[in-house]
This record gives sequence, structure tokens and C-alpha cells, in this order.
Amino acid sequence: MKNLELPDAFESARENKGYGHVDDQGDSVTMLLRLKDVRKTAKDWKTFQSGARPGRIVVPSEVSIRETRQIPFEVDPPQHTAYRALVEGWFKRPETEEDYKERVSEIINELVEEAVSLKEIEVVEDFALKLQSRALTLLLNIPYEESETWISWGTHVFRSDDSPVDGDKANILYEYIDAAIDKAIEHPGSDLYSVLLSAEIEGRKLTKEEVKGVMILTFAGGRDTVINAVTNTIAYFAAHPSSLDRLRKEPEITTQAVEELVRYFSPLTHMGRVVTEDTEVCTHAAKADSRVSLCWASANRDAATFENPNEVMLDRKVNPHVAFGFGIHKCLGATHARLILRTLLGILAEKVSSIEVLDFKENVEDWQEFKRKVGYDNLKVKFNKL
Repeated sequence: MKNLELPDAFESARENKGYGHVDDQGDSVTMLLRLKDVRKTAKDWKTFQSGARPGRIVVPSEVSIRETRQIPFEVDPPQHTAYRALVEGWFKRPETEEDYKERVSEIINELVEEAVSLKEIEVVEDFALKLQSRALTLLLNIPYEESETWISWGTHVFRSDDSPVDGDKANILYEYIDAAIDKAIEHPGSDLYSVLLSAEIEGRKLTKEEVKGVMILTFAGGRDTVINAVTNTIAYFAAHPSSLDRLRKEPEITTQAVEELVRYFSPLTHMGRVVTEDTEVCTHAAKADSRVSLCWASANRDAATFENPNEVMLDRKVNPHVAFGFGIHKCLGATHARLILRTLLGILAEKVSSIEVLDFKENVEDWQEFKRKVGYDNLKVKFNKL
């Protein structure tokens, strides 16, 4: 089904010049489109910094709706090294704790069982959002019931649908986190808020603002991306039933399949950096204090690296994708996301014979010269029981 494919919006510009431009609220961004340039720039944190004004490396910019610095995402070495070391073990729990894996399996199994019992289900709100929110309670180590609050926010709580400079929706999250931090101060427990409040960095306790910065990143960084990845996975298997059948017969390729699907979907289009000195990218001059973006979605379709980049090869052998970022700022939540997707693929293969698409509305991001389909705003399907 061609209308369920995710075409490469960047192919022509990537092959012809290697970069593009987008005007972001009057602040121009040079989009780096080739994998080699994206990787090289991501590693050069001295020339291309993350620790600029809070919100400026995000595209669209969040400088008008956020003053809190996301940690360790908007921090450069040496501070970044210390912050990352503080939280990395916590975010690796999905691969080290058996109970964590079992609970993810229970959450997804319950959702799939419900889906196969219905004549139709809307995937974005009624499956992917619920899965993401319920699984997040495990990552934060807080009561499962709290997920109902996050589900009630809907899929777009961090940014207004109408304007990137409207902070009303973002304030829902910030006020929620402030209240949760105050609660953890008064009644400390074993949740992430409490762990951060009791942690030390460079011989001192984290401030409330620093804790808030970690929590904003934890909520915002893994919401739309996981929802997109889950929704696109279901759409892919609806369009390619033979691939679902293959996973049933060859479960040993599940890990490779997850990596290939996230390469192809690239749930996050790009992420920015701020240039610290006059330099050059893609033979293109970049002035100090200008912005560039690392276009993960384009890099992951680069034919210079990936054979048949616009095809999904579930057992792709060489797959140096950058869907989870690259370099020191590689996604902290990647372990959690990979577990969710591996588990989802296994349960779909075990319980679902096929998926029928009944209706959908595409989610197309407008980057001016580029129109990128990132997934779906709405996807109605029928799960057929195996």
C-alpha cells in the first residue's frame, strides 16, 4: 500500500548539495542531510554546542516557551559527562531488570488483547499513547495509575498545535513536574524524582531546577517519538502482512527488525546545534551563533551508506542508523524504546494474523522546502486474531 509508505523528502537535496535551510521563527537553521556530515558534526561538541540558550537547539525553537535547561541534553562536556554518569544507570534498567521486561510485556499484551477484541481501534490515541504512558511509569518507577493523567493530556501536550511560540500546553507539563518534585521532597521514595533529589554531582545535591531539567527531558524526549514508532510499526505490518508472518517464523531477527524499522521511520526528524565559531559544513559557511540541525531522518536514508535505503529489510546486516542520535548526546531512553518495540513485535507476531487499515490521516511536518511525512495523526485499524 503506497499510501502507507514513508517517502524520503530529503533525497534530492541530500544528493545534490547535502544541506537545506529552514526559517525557524526568524532564526535560520542549516539542515545537514548526509550521514557522514551528521555524524561528524554530532561528535564535534566544541564547534557545535548543545549548551546554548535553553530551547535553542530544538527545532522548532523553544526559547519562547521554556527557560529550564534540559539535562543532560542541553549541556556540553565536562558538565555533560558528570550529569550523564549520574542518570545513565537508571535509564539502563530496562535491559538489566527482569521485572521491568515482564511489566512491559504485560502492558503490551493487555493492549493487543483489547485491540483484537474490537471491530476497530484508533492506534495513535487508544493504543500508542496508552502504551507509551503506561510504560513510562516503569521508567520513572511510579504508580501505574499515574499514566491516566498523561493519557488525558492527549498526544500534543508540550507544544500548541497552532503555534510553536504558544507555551500554554507546555506549562501543563512544567507545573505537573514542579508539583511532583515538591511531593518527592516531602515524601521521598524510590521514584526517579526522589533519586535525583538525593543524588550528588561534584560534591553537591542537585537543585530543583536541575531535577526539573532531567524530568522535562524524560517526558518530552520519549513521548512523540515512542508514539510515532509504535504507530508506524503497526501501519507497516498492516501494509506488509508477509513481514509479520516472517517474524513468526524467524523470531531471531526481531532485534534487527527493530533497528531497521526505527531507521526507516526515524521518529524524530532532526535536532539542532549552535555554532560556536565561524566554520564550514558541507562546503557551506556557517557563522558563529548560527544554528545547524542534524537531520537524522535524512541521514538514515543516505544511499552512500544504506543499500536500498527506501526499503525495509528486516534482517539488514549493516545498519549504522542515527535514529537515536549520535555522539555524547545519544538518546538516554533508547534502551527503554528498544525494549518496547522488541516486545511489541513479538506479541504482534504471536497474537495477530493481520492488520487492516480502515482510515488514516497523515502527519506531515512542514520544513518549508521539505514536506516530511513523519507518521499519522489518526490511524484506524482492525487487528485480526491469529
